[in-house]
Amino acid sequence: MGSHEHDNVLVLISYLIAVVASYTVLDLTGRISRTHGRSRWIWLLFGAFAMGMGIWSMHFVGMMAMSFQTPVSYDLGIVLISVGIAMLASLLALLVVSRPKVPLLQLLGGACLFALGIVLMHYSGMYSMQVQIHYDPLYVVLSILIAFAASISALCLSAYFLQSGASGIVLKKAGSALIMGAAIAGMHYVGMLGVEIRTGVVPVRLFPSLNIIFDQKRLAYIISAGSLLTLILSLVGVYISRLFAHKESERLVNEKWYKSLYEHNQDGIISVDLEGRIIGINPAAIRIGGIDEQDFLFQKIGALLPLIAEEERKRIRLMFAAAFARGEEMKSETTLYIGEQERIEIAVLIAPVIVDEQVTGNYIIMRDITEDKRMKLKNQHMAFHDELTGLPNRRMLNHMLSKTIDTHLHEQKKFIVMIIDLDRFKIINDSVGHIYGDLTLQEMGRRLKNELKNEETILARMGGDEFAVLLPEYISEAHMKELAERMTRVIEVPYVVMDSEFHVTGSIGIAVYPEHGEDALHLLKNADIAMYEVKKNGKNGYLVFSDALKAQLQESMNLENDLRKALEREEFELYFQPQIRADQGSMVGVEALVRWNHPTRGLLAPGTFISVAEETGMIAELGYWVLHEACKQMKQWHEAGGPLISIGVNLSSRQFHQPNLVEQIQEILQDTGLSPEYLELEITESMMMDAMASIDILNQLTELGIRISLDDFGTGYSSFNYLKMFPIHKVKIDRSFVEHIAVNPNDRAIVSTMIAMARQLNMGVIAEGIETKAQLDIIIEQDCKDVQGYYYSKPLPADEVEQLFFVPQRLRESR
Repeated sequence: MGSHEHDNVLVLISYLIAVVASYTVLDLTGRISRTHGRSRWIWLLFGAFAMGMGIWSMHFVGMMAMSFQTPVSYDLGIVLISVGIAMLASLLALLVVSRPKVPLLQLLGGACLFALGIVLMHYSGMYSMQVQIHYDPLYVVLSILIAFAASISALCLSAYFLQSGASGIVLKKAGSALIMGAAIAGMHYVGMLGVEIRTGVVPVRLFPSLNIIFDQKRLAYIISAGSLLTLILSLVGVYISRLFAHKESERLVNEKWYKSLYEHNQDGIISVDLEGRIIGINPAAIRIGGIDEQDFLFQKIGALLPLIAEEERKRIRLMFAAAFARGEEMKSETTLYIGEQERIEIAVLIAPVIVDEQVTGNYIIMRDITEDKRMKLKNQHMAFHDELTGLPNRRMLNHMLSKTIDTHLHEQKKFIVMIIDLDRFKIINDSVGHIYGDLTLQEMGRRLKNELKNEETILARMGGDEFAVLLPEYISEAHMKELAERMTRVIEVPYVVMDSEFHVTGSIGIAVYPEHGEDALHLLKNADIAMYEVKKNGKNGYLVFSDALKAQLQESMNLENDLRKALEREEFELYFQPQIRADQGSMVGVEALVRWNHPTRGLLAPGTFISVAEETGMIAELGYWVLHEACKQMKQWHEAGGPLISIGVNLSSRQFHQPNLVEQIQEILQDTGLSPEYLELEITESMMMDAMASIDILNQLTELGIRISLDDFGTGYSSFNYLKMFPIHKVKIDRSFVEHIAVNPNDRAIVSTMIAMARQLNMGVIAEGIETKAQLDIIIEQDCKDVQGYYYSKPLPADEVEQLFFVPQRLRESR
């Protein structure tokens, strides 16, 4: 029986070979799993060779690490068989674990086959030794179990690293390789513990002629160096291959990304080489251009020009030539024709293709912008046109007005601006609704546009019911006025809405450049001023702005500003005009009339400022003051012993329709202490257009004991109806009928009829405007005893009324 010992250096080297082999297994599985087809089989065979050689080398070096007393020969054929077994086992193991997902049972089955291969390789290698070997069954079984445990752990770790993709993978593989190497080496050396070798006995082998005696140690070192070098070179090869594969993978990925971008891009892309040949057309270009790829592929770029609008071809040809010659990016827009009818707008970008800082071709990128341009034009149209009528709007008018001023500036040529406002349009809106109001505006826009179609004009809608006309060329004043008259006539033609006929008229203000303004703002403002003056004077007409109108408006504005401060400064005064019983010569009442003692303009009559007060809304405050002061003065006269007569106060339309009018008058009567029967409120027919509301107010006033008189009787409409419907105590015959009563039989007949009618209705009658003895005699002759006018007295301050018409002594004593 021979004995054996181990060379520790070779034992360490065998363990190192086992570690490197284990790492190779772990690393190769990932590489093999990412390959397919022929490449996969090449990597599998290479991996099986490297892995099998590594495992076999570890075992063979381990056997050679044993020290024998006599040289030991080996059966080369059996050695080669053991090498083949190691490689076959490695191939089976790699086939199992190199798949992306391996079922557990399949993994365990592969591990068992691998373990069986390692065991067969180990014991066949032992069998190749030309010595008598005796095995301890316990150690043999233990080594086989270790082989199976090592194989299962190796393959499971390989599968884990393949599927996890965890970070720090190199360190984890190295740590696992150390453990696996120890298990593999452990399996060998445990098996060797149960071996007893007898060197004196040579067994019969398969190939006796191939028995070779080696220098064990030298051969062990050579095999170790070769195995390690093979394994290391395998790892280096795998690493280099991985680098190239990574670059190739990146290239393939980039190509796929580019191809996907190229194929699925919504923009059309045509690839053109340096020779000007079309080498690629993506699907979007085929769709956008409506072209057949086969008709244009490998054709010169000029083949595309017939698709472009004829007027654009020369420009696009020059752009292509410049872009291709200089390799510069260029952008443009053009029009393509698809077939004979369809026309599309496209944006074109020519972009150079640069490889290694050299231009290798160009991309012609096109985008269909037909819808974008349509929407842009639509938005632009909407921005400068009125949505309801389709006419230019205020923005467009201002733009055109500014351009016209610029063209006329140096020569100071004239042009005209007109502002047209529809009169009584609010009635249509309020009576039949805004829908029919809009239809009316559309109709008026059509009428004006049709009337101006032969004129060099711009008609615009300014907003609401206001239109404007710009005449860039001034022909003559007569032409300007004739055009304004034509427009007023066409507007006033009745318009039928909902089977009802509506009458709308137009007020037109006119301004002329440059005399009425040298910029758009002043021209429009002054035309507007002239238009509002037309409205103020009865509507349905036209007026040219003038300096006189401007001065008048400036005076009105100044008057308005002063009027706002007049009440606060106590600049208003009350004057009183006596009402006389003609047959007795006695005073039967007075009418209170307001005067404004202006600080610079002196005493102003109501006609100067009442209209301004009504327009600004100050009439309500002024009317309250007049009413309060009139009641206060009459109460003072009564208390001073004056005649118990009434005082008449005019109510404005705005004041009459205040919701708290009755409460205000009650408050004034209580504050001043005047009895209601001595207050006479004078109203006009125009204030009672809303009959239901008016009759309610008048009934409330008469219930308080206040008397109502109808002023300016005969000048309004439906006077007889008013006399019948409303609680009126007295009518005042307007001065317009009295003025010519002495010379005009018609006026005399009208006055006679009015007096007779009032008497029949048990109403009092008073004639205004009596200025001559002849007028007075006729009025008395018609049985009208109460009169008012300059024949007896003009409006007077309170103290003069006292001196002329009251008993002076009694009044003085009462003071």
